[in-house]
Amino acid sequence: MSFKQFKQKALKNPEVRQEYDALEEEFSLIDQLISMRTQAGLTQEDVAKKLGTNKSNISRLERGRSNPSWETLNKYAAACGFRVKLEAVEDDRTSA
Repeated sequence: MSFKQFKQKALKNPEVRQEYDALEEEFSLIDQLISMRTQAGLTQEDVAKKLGTNKSNISRLERGRSNPSWETLNKYAAACGFRVKLEAVEDDRTSA
């Protein structure tokens, strides 16, 4: 069974689907971090040097293994030539 098939099967379980959906924003943030870095042509080591930290800290950040502050996200984005913008959207999941 491929990962894609496994995922499709797993997401048929309502409890798994609920947990997966709850993590959607976190996965999106991780994707955006990695996308910023790759678009800037930087390695994790490059970003770490710009931020004065270790590559392992950047790796943890990009794997969702840390709880970054607003300041950390801003510094990471700036190191990659981007800026962070917060957007509030109505939660349509709770209006059912």
